Amino acid sequence: MAQGATATAETADSRTRYCEETLRLFVIITMIWGIAAFALGVLIAFQLAFPVMNLGFAETTFGRLRPLHTSAAIFGFGGNALIVTSLHVVQRTCKARLVGGEEGAMFLLLGYNAFLLMAGVGYMFGITQSKEYAEPEWFASIWLTIVWVVYLIIFMGTVMKREEPHIYVANWFFLAFIITIAMLHIVNNLAVPVSIYGSFSYSLFSGVQSAIIQWWYGHNAVGFFLTAGFLGMMYYYIPKRAQRPVYSYRLSIIHFWALIFLYIWAGPHHLHYTSLPDWTQTLGMVFSIMLWMPSWGGMINGIMTLSGAWDKLRTDPVLRFLVVSVAFYGIATFEGPVMSIRSVNALSHYTDWTVGHVHSGALGWVAFVTFGALYFLVPYLWNRKELYSLKLVNYHFWIATIGIVLYITAMWISGIMQGLMWRSYDELGFLQYSFVETVEAMHPFYVIRAMGGVLFLIGALMMAYNLVRTIRGDVRQEEAVRPMATATRPAG
Repeated sequence: MAQGATATAETADSRTRYCEETLRLFVIITMIWGIAAFALGVLIAFQLAFPVMNLGFAETTFGRLRPLHTSAAIFGFGGNALIVTSLHVVQRTCKARLVGGEEGAMFLLLGYNAFLLMAGVGYMFGITQSKEYAEPEWFASIWLTIVWVVYLIIFMGTVMKREEPHIYVANWFFLAFIITIAMLHIVNNLAVPVSIYGSFSYSLFSGVQSAIIQWWYGHNAVGFFLTAGFLGMMYYYIPKRAQRPVYSYRLSIIHFWALIFLYIWAGPHHLHYTSLPDWTQTLGMVFSIMLWMPSWGGMINGIMTLSGAWDKLRTDPVLRFLVVSVAFYGIATFEGPVMSIRSVNALSHYTDWTVGHVHSGALGWVAFVTFGALYFLVPYLWNRKELYSLKLVNYHFWIATIGIVLYITAMWISGIMQGLMWRSYDELGFLQYSFVETVEAMHPFYVIRAMGGVLFLIGALMMAYNLVRTIRGDVRQEEAVRPMATATRPAG
C-alpha cells in the first residue's frame, strides 16, 4: 500500500515538475518518421533490383528517393528520437524542468519537423545544393540553424539550472552532439543565394576544398549525430532498464573525451585515391584506426553494465534490443577503421560493402537502441504499468535481427564480389568484366537485401502497433506480468 502511494505521489510530482506533454508528441512523430523511412528504404531497394519500380516519374526515381530515405531515417527518425530522449534524460538527471517549458519544446517539435518537410519536398523536386549529401537549399538551412540554436539553449539552460551538482555522462554526449552538429551544419552550408526570392545558391567551396568540407561534415555527422548522440541514449537507458549502475563511470569519461577528440579528424578516409593531398588522406586513416579503442571502450562499458544481471536478457526483450544494439555498434566501429586502411579501401570504396557497413550501424546500432528507448519511454510517458505485449517485442527483435543479417551479409558478399570484378584483368591486361556484368552478378544479392528490408519494416510496424495499444492503455490478459515494472518512474 505504501509503495503504491509513493509511486502515485512521484507520478503526480513528475507531471507538474517535468515537461512531458510535448515529449509524447515527439515519440509519436518519431514512430511515423521511422515507418516512412523504412518503407522508402524497401522501395528503393526493390528499385535497384527491379528498375521498372522507378515508375517513370522523375520524382519517384531512385536518385530522388534515396536522399529522401536517408534524411527521413537519419534526421527524421533518428533526429526526433535524439531530441525526445535528450530532453527526457536531461530533466531526469538534472532534476530540473526544461528551460522554455512546454512552449519551447513545442517550438522545437514544430520547427524541426517543418525543416524536415521542406527538405523532403526539395529532395523530390530536385531543389538541393547538389552535394553528395544533397543538402536542402539555403532557406531551409537558415531555418534549421535557428531551430538548432533554440535546442541548444533549451538543453544547456536546463543543465545550468540543474539541482544535481554532478552532470551525468549521458548529458555530455548529448551536448557534444548538439554543439558539433551546429558547427558542421553552418560550415558545410555556407553559400551565396542567387536571389533572395530564388531557391538556388552557390557554395563558397569548390573542387577538392568542397570535397574535404563535405566529408568533414559527412563523417562527423556519423560521429556526432549517429554515434555521440545515441551513446548518450545508451548510457541512460541500458542502466535504467537493467536496473544496474554503469559498469565504469571512469571509463565513460575517458570514452567521451577520446571519442570527441579523435572523431573530428577521421573524415579524409572517405577520399583515398583522390586529388586530396596524401598527407591528409593518411591523417584521416590514422585517426580512424585510433578510434577503434575508444569506440570499443564504450561498447564494453555498455555491455558490461549487465554484470550481475545477464539473466534479464532471457526475460526482457526491450533490454535485448538495447544490448544487441551495442554489439552492432562494436561491429560497425571495428569494420570502419579496417575499411579506412588505404589498401582495404581500394577494394571497398564505391562498392556495396560500404552500403552493408553503413546499414549494420544504422539498423543494428541506431535503430535498435532507438527501439529499446521507445519501448522504455512509452509506458513511462503515458503512465502505463507495462507494454501492451512483450511477446510482440520479442517477435519484433527476432524478425528485425534476421532482416539485418540478410541485408548486411548480402551487401558484404555483393560488395566484395563487385570490387574484385572491377579490378580483375585478363592475360592481355584488359578488364575481364564489363560494368553491366558486375550489375548482373549483383542482382540476386539486391533481391536478398530488399527482402531483409521487408522484414525490418514488418518489425517496425509491429512496434508501432504495440506502442499504439500501449498508449491506449490496452492490456493483454493472457501474458504474464513482467517482474520489472517500468511505470514506477524511478528518480534520476
